[in-house]
Order: sequence, then structure tokens, then C-alpha cells
Amino acid sequence: MTTTKKNLVIVESPAKEKTIKKYLGSDFIVKASVGHIRDLPKKNADAVEIDNDFKPHYQITPGKEHVVEGIKEAVSKAKDVYLATDPDREGEAIAWHVREAAGIKNAKRIVFNEITKDAVQEAIKHPRNIDHNLKEAQETRRVLDRLFGYDLSGLIWKKLRYGLSAGRVQSPALRILAEREREIQAFVPTPFWVITADLKPKKKAGFVAVCSEEPTDEKKAKDIVATAKKKDWHVKDVKEQTVTRKPRPPFITSTLQQAASSRLGFSPSRTMRLAQKLYEAGHITYMRTDSTNLAKEAITQITSLIKKQYGEEYLETHTYTKKSKSAQEAHEAIRPTTFSKDKAGNNPDQQKVYQLIWQRTVASQMASAKITRTTIVSNTVDNDLPDFRVTGSQIAFDGWFKADPGARGEETEVPGVEAGEPLDLKDISTEGKETQPPSHYSEAGLVKELEKRGIGRPSTYASIIQTLQDREYVLSESKALIPTDTGMVVSDFLESHFMEYINDDFTSQMEQKLDDIAEGNGDYVGTLNEFYKPFLKTVKSKEDIEKITNLGKADKKFKCPKCGKSMVIKLGRGGKFLSCSTFPDCDGALTLEGMEIKEDEPIGQHSKTGENIYLLTGRFGPYVQLGESPEKGDKKAEKPKRASVPKEMDLEKLTMKDAEKYLSLPRDLGDHPKTGEPVKASIGRFGPYVWHNDVYASLKKDDDVYTVKLDRALEILKEKEKRQKAKEKKQKEKEQEGK
Repeated sequence: MTTTKKNLVIVESPAKEKTIKKYLGSDFIVKASVGHIRDLPKKNADAVEIDNDFKPHYQITPGKEHVVEGIKEAVSKAKDVYLATDPDREGEAIAWHVREAAGIKNAKRIVFNEITKDAVQEAIKHPRNIDHNLKEAQETRRVLDRLFGYDLSGLIWKKLRYGLSAGRVQSPALRILAEREREIQAFVPTPFWVITADLKPKKKAGFVAVCSEEPTDEKKAKDIVATAKKKDWHVKDVKEQTVTRKPRPPFITSTLQQAASSRLGFSPSRTMRLAQKLYEAGHITYMRTDSTNLAKEAITQITSLIKKQYGEEYLETHTYTKKSKSAQEAHEAIRPTTFSKDKAGNNPDQQKVYQLIWQRTVASQMASAKITRTTIVSNTVDNDLPDFRVTGSQIAFDGWFKADPGARGEETEVPGVEAGEPLDLKDISTEGKETQPPSHYSEAGLVKELEKRGIGRPSTYASIIQTLQDREYVLSESKALIPTDTGMVVSDFLESHFMEYINDDFTSQMEQKLDDIAEGNGDYVGTLNEFYKPFLKTVKSKEDIEKITNLGKADKKFKCPKCGKSMVIKLGRGGKFLSCSTFPDCDGALTLEGMEIKEDEPIGQHSKTGENIYLLTGRFGPYVQLGESPEKGDKKAEKPKRASVPKEMDLEKLTMKDAEKYLSLPRDLGDHPKTGEPVKASIGRFGPYVWHNDVYASLKKDDDVYTVKLDRALEILKEKEKRQKAKEKKQKEKEQEGK
């Protein structure tokens, strides 16, 4: 009896395998490659034959041998083989690797931008060959990154410290963070005074107006206050304008990461994992894209939904065809596969991301919102002071906010007054402040900056940030990306000696060359030859650079604890430290705070768990750690719990009770009454604080981080949100005035 052969469909993930099985009949078998099955050997200098047209030598990814054997067996029994990996360059390369590793003849390549029954079945009807241009573009990227990282990292090992590394896209990203860190360190604050007046019209609600001038001299601020108290006030002018806010384009990879960060508090890597699950389950279209285009059938669905759910007046279709300069293949924007579902996902986090995508996509085809802004300009009747202003806003027509209420913001009411109307000055006060340094980049902020500068691609943003953190070049604290001592030293070295290879122009131009290959207008060998010969020459020219052992002389107040001689600053695995200037004759060492560095012996054991507690030091000072540190490079190991030691603590007097108290942080204070999300308290680089979702607020002097209650934390968070909204409002007003 002859068994009828079945068709074989090969995808990347087991989750996608399960979804696609539901859409194909009994004539099909679906198997997953479980991601990449071949790659260049990690530690082999001969992985690429430079003199043989950069011929790469691939190997089966360790641990994937059984996957390849399983695919080979399935292929031997199959009628036709369909390679259904993701619809981008990386997916094309994976399809090619599967074909080569399994020896598949006459393989058929199919692609679909969404995992729905119609899309999958339609793709089966229109197979094609593997796109050699897309595969070659991805192969060029992989080999280019290997050559760049292998040669440059080898030099850094020799000149800085063993184990450090560089990357073609990670190093420019690190440079951006390092440049910002230098700006922050060099910033000199300037004092200024904010003056606010509590004003009251007759028989109407009062309002608080802010002086348009912020004096940098306290005497001038006091003079304004003194004059204001002596004079009668009036409404100098009332300005009213209607502002139109157009809907935003549907999500691309970078904007989804940014919105999920600001709205949900999710990191880019977390957002991409959640979006991947939604895609594999058939809920959204492919999530790695920089196209804002929507398919005609999607617009048809959205149009019908808007008319039915919101009304005809809310419908206003838009075409978003503009792509970023780093645009890749012609994908669609990220959107739901069907708009009949405004909720989808297997857990709350997936559901939040799906709702964000649904709201953004529907809103993109809706009418603009109209906002009426009223600015009351107040002054003394003599108009002898700088103007005092307050701006209120009212939604005249909510438009696309109807579908995406999270983008609406809060409305501010102001009383209806007329020019010339008298005002009572109830109170006037001045508050001294200082200008603030530029803020550290958040993960979402760095993604936006990378996209703006043409560094990397949608699929690489999350991995760039993750790599910088894994290498311990960058710390993420309260959502701020802060370069470590090691990161700063590596960036300094690269900027000093290889700036031509880590600047924006080189990086974005190389991305364009990869785009050219993908479009059939460039070639693998030519692109690599053009890059590698001058790059290798530059690397070899730096071989004579003296090894950087000292980063400078330490302050004269620091003396070697062993011999009393002067100290120099060095870079160790834990960051910068002070070493005796006579090393190796003397091995005396101090932390940057002057604490003597001893062997990593525990200071005691935790009273409840029995685990060792260590007193260590890092970039931001001393800290206590519960348990031993994992082996260097062990990414799977769970990081031990750590807690900063307050600056005012005398380390010689630190007790185990103190250490356990510090390690009790962060404290979970309870759930927020509105969101149900946890509110927590902890201590960070800038002192004690509380946080909820993406709102972080410093505790006041009278608040104790170890005893603060939920109700007090909610008050502090509410105050912070008010200040933040006032700041954003003021910024928008300035931008509007600029327009």
C-alpha cells in the first residue's frame, strides 16, 4: 500500500507552527527550525576566508543538530517543501540556511505579513524562489559585523582590558550615551526664580498665572513681588485659538517601542517579545517594519468600524506612505489582523500591547481633534511688570482621541474673562530653582535617536540596548541608560582612535549599502572589500599604541593604604578604582570613595536565609550584595540582589542589621487604586524614591523609604505627575508660540 506524501511547511517558531497547522489541511505537515540553525563559529578566526572573496564557513548552531536531523527526515518524506520564515532579510537568510543545511531541492519560498487563514492559504498559492538579494544583504551584515567586532575587540583586549568588545552598531549607540554623559558631567547649573500669582476675577473662579520672565537674580525676583503687591491688577489680554491635532501614523517598530515605554513602562525588548507572541498567534501583522502603509482591506475594515462605532463625522481616511531613511522591505505597518477584536492576547501584558496597536491603527483613519486654547495675560494696571500668563484648553471636537483616549491628555479650565477686567491679587510667591542638565536617554529615547540617525534597523534596536547592558557598558536605572566606567573608557578609546568607523555618517551609509544589496544594486564582495581593507589598515596602525593602564592621577588626598605613596586611577572589572602608583611593587588599592579594597569575603550571613552578604563597591559607590556574583559571561545566571549603601553611612560602622535593611528594598507598598499595578519604594543613585509604572518621584526629607505607606506614596506620585504635566504643557505652549 502506497502512502500519499504530504507537503512540508517550515517556519521558525513552535508557536507559529501551532497557529499555521490550524489553517492548512491534512495534506500539510508544519515543522519549526526554532530560530537560526546555522551561524559563523563564535571563536574561530577562520570563520570568514578574507582572501577567498570573504567566503563564510557556517556551522550548525550548537544544540540544533537534532532539529536539522528532524527537518531532513521530514523533507525525505515530503512531496513539496515550503520555507515560510519571516518576511524580512533575516527570515530570507534563515530560509536559505534551512535549505542548505537540510539539502532541500526545489524548495518553495512563501511569505505572509500576517498569520491568518486567508494570508497563509494565499501564500501557498504563490510560492517563489529564495530572494538572493535579501539573503545576500543579511549575509553581508553578518560577515561585516563579525569582521568589525573580531578585529577591533582583539585590539581593545590588548590596549584596555581582556574581555572587552566593540560592535559595528553597538559602539555608535554607546558613543551617543557617552556624549550625553559628558554633557551632564560638564553641566553648570544656573539659578533662576519662578514667580506665580494667585489671581481672582470678581464673582468668578480664580487662577494661578506664571510670570513670563524667570529672573536669574533673586533681588530682581523680589522687586517684581514687591511691586506686584502695591499695585492693582487687571486682565491685560485674552488670546484664544483653535488648534488642530492630526492623528498619528500607524505603528512601525520604533514608534511601538517608544509608545509602549511611555504608556506602559515596557522596555523595547519586552515590547518586542510581547509583539512576537501576538504575531505568532495571528493577532497582529509582522512587527519588524518601518513602513506606515496600511493594506486596502485593513482600511476598509477600519472605515466600517469607525462609521458604526463612532459616527460618520469621525471618519477621515489618511494615507501614510512616508518611510524612515532606513526603510527596509515594503511591509505594512503593525496593525491588528482583524479590527472586530479590540482585545487579544494570552496575558495582561500582551493584551495591553494589542490594545495600544488597535487604538493607534483605528485612530490613524479618524478626523483631527480640535482643541480650543485660551491664554489669559495678566499684569498690573500700569503694565509695569513682565506679563503673567495661564493657558487653559478645552476639547472642541475629540476626533481621533475617541479611539485613542490615552493620547488626549488632561484639559485645563480657565475662567471666562475679558480684557480690562479687574483682578484681585490674592497671593504672589517666588521659588528659587536651578537649570537642569540634559537628561540621560531612556531606552525609548535611544531608540528614537538611533532611528533618527539611521543607525541599525527595526529588528536590531532592542538587541543593541540589551547587548550594551549584557556587556555592562550601560546600566538601566529608573529607566535612564547610564554608561558605566567601563563603557565610558571603551567609548573614549574608540572615539579617539576609530571615530571614522563609529560616527553617524559611516554607520548610516553602511546601512544604505546593505539596502542597495537587498534591492539588487550592490554586491557582497564589493561592499566588504570597500570596508575591510582600509579598516584593517587602521586597526594595524594602532598596534603601537601604548597599553592604557592608568586613567590619570588620583587626587592628592588619596594615599596608598600599604606604602603611603600616591595613587592612580585604573579600570577593573567592577569599574574604576585607585591603585598604588608603584604597582606591581605594591598592590595597595582603594575604591574611588577611599575605602580599602579587600578580598571578596562576606561580612556576614542573612538572619533569615543564611546567604552570605558582601560589601562591595561599584560605579555609584558602595553597596551590599546578597549571595555571590555569577561567573563573568554567564548570561543565564540570576543576578544577586543588591542595594546601595547611603552616602552618609560610615562603612566602618555598618552592621548586618543595616545591610539586611538595605536589602529589603525595593518595598512593595501595595497596588495603585486606579491601575491595580504595584507601587514600590527604593533608593537609587539620586536618593530614596517611589514609583508606579513609568512615574518615579523622590521622597521628601521627612519621608523614610523603609516606613513610607501607600497613601503617602500616592500623594508624592500625584504631585510629581502634576509637575510633569505642567512642564509638558509649558513646553507645548513654547512650541506653539514658536510656530
